[in-house]
Amino acid sequence: MTNEPPTGLQANMLRSYQSYPVKDQNFFDGCLGKTNIFTKLLYGITFFHAVIQERKKFGPIGWNIPYGFNESDYHISIQQLQMYINEYDEIPFEAVTYLTGECNYGGRVTDDWDRRTLKTILNIFCCPQVVENSDYLFCEISTKYGLPFRIDYLGFIEQIEEIPIVSSPEVFGLHMNAGITRDLQSTSQLFDSMLLVVESSGSTDDSDTVENLLIGIASDILSKLPNNFDVEMASTKYPVMYNESMNTVLVQEMERFNILLSVIRKSLQDLIKAIRGAIVMTPELETMSLSLSVAKYPVFWSKFSYPSLKSLGGYITNFIERLNFLQIWYENGKPNNFWLSGLFFTQAFLTGAMQNFARRYTILIDQLCFDFEVQHSDRINAAPEDGVYCYGLFVDGARWDRSNMVLEESFPKVLTDVLPLVWFIPMRKNKLEDKNRYVCPVYKTSERKGILSTTGHSTNYVLPIFLDTNKNASHWVYRGVALLCQLND
Repeated sequence: MTNEPPTGLQANMLRSYQSYPVKDQNFFDGCLGKTNIFTKLLYGITFFHAVIQERKKFGPIGWNIPYGFNESDYHISIQQLQMYINEYDEIPFEAVTYLTGECNYGGRVTDDWDRRTLKTILNIFCCPQVVENSDYLFCEISTKYGLPFRIDYLGFIEQIEEIPIVSSPEVFGLHMNAGITRDLQSTSQLFDSMLLVVESSGSTDDSDTVENLLIGIASDILSKLPNNFDVEMASTKYPVMYNESMNTVLVQEMERFNILLSVIRKSLQDLIKAIRGAIVMTPELETMSLSLSVAKYPVFWSKFSYPSLKSLGGYITNFIERLNFLQIWYENGKPNNFWLSGLFFTQAFLTGAMQNFARRYTILIDQLCFDFEVQHSDRINAAPEDGVYCYGLFVDGARWDRSNMVLEESFPKVLTDVLPLVWFIPMRKNKLEDKNRYVCPVYKTSERKGILSTTGHSTNYVLPIFLDTNKNASHWVYRGVALLCQLND
């Protein structure tokens, strides 16, 4: 049996207040002489509990990984809160937030960026202002999201009942556009489920038409695929050099893309042969044909591919663009601006850029890190003296203000924004300036979550980039802002 949380902020909070132990008057008034302090912070943690559960509905912009926060996390947190308030003259906020954010709820969190988000949200709902400021609001859009004037049990129930049944995304710290993201995600899940039924049935009245369609799709993709890269020629033209690590990066990228290119080409050729009866239709080819018939790229390719959430057409177009980028690099030499999103193994490229700097100035690579400077244009016709210029990143959950060169709120109904060219500047870690900048994670796809590969890197996460902002960095953490290497389509 599972005990699902109620849908909606109001219903979630009402359940918490109308359940044991909160509804027990002995517990609610359990801090003699400090009842006002306890009941306000209790309301804050109840609000926090509802918010972190509701954020799951917004997909990766809410949480990278959906966690099963439940009533036991809430109960232990409020009991510890009561214990600390009773035992200490001054409220030990540091201890309360550590136990709640790192142990009770944080014990479920496996992603470091989600842990940062959880602690940021908790600091809004469990802080000295909740106790000291009677006009404190958990969300600025309405006084309904603040503390009640009456701080007895019925006063809190009345305050919760005033909260709208359907709350704006801003109540959960997200931009209004997150509502569109949530609806798109729900629609996408519905269509995916319907397609899954079509795929699993795999039956049709007119099998000849489907077979001809599949042969047409496979032949069209095969006609667009270029020949494999000549890795030997590339190794001769770009040999392993001590002072130029990018030569190795190019050759390794070509090798990786050659493997994927060969897999795609052979699987499509085999599919055509199997449809025509020249070879046996294996279960793998059968699954592949079902995927192609609903415009999805086959799962079989994923084993050899970079992460992608694109449809079949978008995937093939993007794949050919990546191959063209490497071909131009091979023919014309190292580019001035690198397409960061077009690389198969981004971490190897970043290590190569840092290695060039380390060898040039004879510094241990362990003592180096990247600083970042967003440029005013999308391309620059000259390479920087140190580091690399990179393009191809998208801002998710905010936009880049090109006039003031800072992060800003998204325009209504515009979900993503293109980030201009970024200068990756290698420097010593002790020289990195601590400015008011948002540490923004970079992901390969909008799914954000990934698995740890054998190289020690996540299959989705790339690195953090520092972005200038006029607001407090915690504002963008709450907003769930991240950079993406590619959009869904």
